[in-house]
Amino acid sequence: MQKEIHIEGTFSQLFLLFGFWLTFYEAAVAAQKLTEQNHLPLKSEFAKSPSYELFKLIEISPAVFPDHPLPTEPLPPMYPTFPNTYNPVLSGKCPVNFSDISSILERTASDCSQPLAAFVGNAICCPQFSSLLHIFEGYYSLSSTELVLKNVTADDCFSDIITVLVSQGANSSIDSLCSLNSSSLTGGSCPVKDVHSFEKRVNTSKLLEACETVDPLKECCRPVCQPAIVDAALQLSAGQLTIGRTRNVIGGAVDAINDCKMVVYSWLSRKLPAEAANTAFRALTACKVNKVCPLKFEDPSEVVEACQNKAAPSPSCCSALTNYVGGIQKQMLITNKQAIVCATIFASMLQNAGVMTNVYKLCDVDLKDFNLQAFGQQGCLLGSLPVDVIFDSTSGYSFSCDLNDDTEAPWPSSSSMASFSLCAEKSLAALPTSNSSGDPGTRGSGLEFALPLFLLIVFVFL
Repeated sequence: MQKEIHIEGTFSQLFLLFGFWLTFYEAAVAAQKLTEQNHLPLKSEFAKSPSYELFKLIEISPAVFPDHPLPTEPLPPMYPTFPNTYNPVLSGKCPVNFSDISSILERTASDCSQPLAAFVGNAICCPQFSSLLHIFEGYYSLSSTELVLKNVTADDCFSDIITVLVSQGANSSIDSLCSLNSSSLTGGSCPVKDVHSFEKRVNTSKLLEACETVDPLKECCRPVCQPAIVDAALQLSAGQLTIGRTRNVIGGAVDAINDCKMVVYSWLSRKLPAEAANTAFRALTACKVNKVCPLKFEDPSEVVEACQNKAAPSPSCCSALTNYVGGIQKQMLITNKQAIVCATIFASMLQNAGVMTNVYKLCDVDLKDFNLQAFGQQGCLLGSLPVDVIFDSTSGYSFSCDLNDDTEAPWPSSSSMASFSLCAEKSLAALPTSNSSGDPGTRGSGLEFALPLFLLIVFVFL
């Protein structure tokens, strides 16, 4: 509902107000034109340490969004869309009241929304979907002595979970996108699946103490919960390990350990509140996600040919590198730590092929250039800490990202990755660290960046 605003006063007052408005309008238009003229896709826009920035929510009615913002361009993957929600029709064979875990279901549906799932799958959607399955197992076990589901029940419940998520706007293919299926609810080959046997074999007080609160900054480099989960899984799979060594079936023993980890997650979900469990599981998954580059690199032979033996900026080298990176920019959103890994891997590929000069520096390639771009003009790396996609009925989908990502892509001093570590403070000067590690605003001794809410509509029209 719109409200009318009445301005009372003399004609001179109204004229003065109009003068103020016109001044601000002209300044805004001039600033926008200047920004557009100076923008280069692969050029760092900041010559010094990036400052804090905050993009406020822009509330725009969906009715004013054009069908095709740029007629000559395909519809961008991050263009705001609004999900069609409906009441799901369930199988009736899954003995769970889904409304009891509605908040986690809604969060997962938002994180795996139809238009964005493929682009945020690795960093946001799949970690949240996996967490949901763990929490579902734990919730199911509250009314049973079993920590996992039987195969038939697992099939029915998994199908209902997908149905509920899709009815709330989630992508209907998230199971294949995340390589998860109903077997994720069964405990697989783990020999211990009931509560009594679990608590008899595992030091549950130690496990709960280690995992009830997971520090997302410290856990990845100085893990507490992860080794506790592995230790519990080893205790549960002890019998399988013996059989594996006897029969020389090491693969089966490893599978048993991994399956037993799922049982451990289920027990933790049974003991922790849903939100606390979700926070812990997302933090644990982030440690794994940030260590791996999810991007696919094609043959860089054109870049190698153009950039070999170049010690100064070369138009042909930078053009070839820009074209190659442009292909990478069509893949997905990644985190700032993933960008470091990806940039280092690609640099190593070039070094192994004979490109020894730091072409990232020569051609002004930043970390954010390895990320999904909007219209090939603007990138935004996700933070290394877990984030969620947020849906608002007015402004559409949004998420938090690291705007302080105009950091030069790292060029390793050696093609070897042996000494590379995401826990080395010097290599992470531009990434979030704990408050105790340094003064906020001081580069090099540890810098904690605010991750502002960055609307996709802002992303597209910059």
